[in-house]
Amino acid sequence: MTRRIVVTGTDTNIGKTVFAAGLADFLGAEYWKPVQAGLEDETDTQTVARLGGLVQERILPERYRLVTPASPHLAARLDGIAIDTATLNPPDTGRPLVIEGAGGLMVPLDNRTLYIDVFARWRFPVVLCARTALGTINHSLLSIEALKARGIPLLGIAFIGEPNAESESIICEIGAVRRLGTLPWLAPLTRETLRAAFRDAFNADDFAT
Repeated sequence: MTRRIVVTGTDTNIGKTVFAAGLADFLGAEYWKPVQAGLEDETDTQTVARLGGLVQERILPERYRLVTPASPHLAARLDGIAIDTATLNPPDTGRPLVIEGAGGLMVPLDNRTLYIDVFARWRFPVVLCARTALGTINHSLLSIEALKARGIPLLGIAFIGEPNAESESIICEIGAVRRLGTLPWLAPLTRETLRAAFRDAFNADDFAT
């Protein structure tokens, strides 16, 4: 089976989609976002295609496309749709596959199922994206503990933002997790700057599964 890597985060709006774009480009992978909530602006899939330079054949269609920009369980309810979490099974591909969740690990998909429950069913290795800013130690260690409690394999943690050696070090030490690298905020943010930053910050061998 080709490599399948789940990209999740400690919270929402931390740069997880930008990281997923860079990773898909870096690994020559395909990309899949199971549930997209919010269609008015550029979707995560469209952002990944643009920043990762992925041709259409490397973008897999979302299982659910919800109009309302909200937590998937609420967006589905407002849209009059029931998410069947049993159908959230990654398609077979001939390339590595980067799968992006939504927000953090405890985001509900319905009234009973959290995203982390789906990750536990898949048992694919996870990359946890975390801010480098204030508050990241608590959020990161809680997320690491939740993953380990469910037996979900954790490839490592990718930090996003201005480097913060002290926070990054203590998270990896206490959480007993590998530091994959730090992706800085990029201005301008383009495929070229993202690709260059990824080459500088990460090692492809660290994502081997």
